Amino acid sequence: MQQTTALPLPTRPLGPLSVTPICLGTMTFGEQVDRAESFAILDRSLERGVNFIDTAEMYSVPPKAATYGATERILGEWFAARPQARAQVVLASKVAGPARGMDWVRGGKADLTPDDIAQACHDSLKRLQTDVIDLYQIHWPNRNVPLFASMYFDPTKDQPQTPIHDQLRALGKLVQQGKVRAIGLSNETPWGLMEFVQLAEQHGLPRVVSVQNPYCLTNRVVDNGLDEALHRTGVGLLAYSPLAFGALTGKYDARGFDDSSSRGRIALFERFRAQRWGRAEALAAARRYNALAREHGLTPTQLALAFCYTSWRVASTIIGVTSVAQLDECLDAWGTTLSPELLAAIDAIRWDMRDPAQ
Repeated sequence: MQQTTALPLPTRPLGPLSVTPICLGTMTFGEQVDRAESFAILDRSLERGVNFIDTAEMYSVPPKAATYGATERILGEWFAARPQARAQVVLASKVAGPARGMDWVRGGKADLTPDDIAQACHDSLKRLQTDVIDLYQIHWPNRNVPLFASMYFDPTKDQPQTPIHDQLRALGKLVQQGKVRAIGLSNETPWGLMEFVQLAEQHGLPRVVSVQNPYCLTNRVVDNGLDEALHRTGVGLLAYSPLAFGALTGKYDARGFDDSSSRGRIALFERFRAQRWGRAEALAAARRYNALAREHGLTPTQLALAFCYTSWRVASTIIGVTSVAQLDECLDAWGTTLSPELLAAIDAIRWDMRDPAQ
């Protein structure tokens, strides 16, 4: 095992885009992170060579009506204040899928129509103060699928919704209009990815270039089939929550998820303690991975990020931070390598604990 820090970031192809293997996630901007600190993080990220930024219309998180679109507005103000920055950045955003209880998103509709996609893109462009979104993604599927901690598909919950073909046509129109350069998916299944790819090829529509799904030591569901689909279709994985909402930094090891002094999302927002990242089993597994890191002379953050940074599956890892110091810690982990023995030890823990943050 060898560890090197502060290496320059290369770029990788993602469809027509060229992105760094680390992407700055921004869902904390406008909630945990105010405008001034957001600007500082963005400035530092650009200074450190990160050229990839991801956001979404529904951010900040946790989602609520008062902060809907807040993150995109902050980014738009940053672009306006730093005119040169837009040309240096590959900008990704997302249109929310069916509202899932968020009645402030398209009136709580349980569908995502072509008109909705077009309007959402227009609104995001306006908030972002830009003419084009480089990567435009569907945030979650517009169909009945197990999502956000639901483990099993239930066909009895199917209902009529806008089909994938119509969504692809709407996205293709945005590409034709020059409002979007490439398209992607998020929180998608192997079947969904294959359907998008096959329909695009059959009908001459834009092909998705990425899938943004959770991927970390405590949630490796991607490894159970989606990874093969990604490889065989040439679609890149954008790995989100690589630190499992902070559990894989070690900040919760001593006092658990109720430790408000950690200033982490799970501690600050009770709703997250009732979700996948806040499960007792997820914390138990995180503690084992964190202990393994220390045994091998690494910090928990270094181990967790290196696991994603060095995986053949991952095109870019999305890091979410609340300070410049956290950003630097995540970027300094680039160059950390994991020995075959350490990777085997990681797999042994997974065999025992499985994917508790699924």
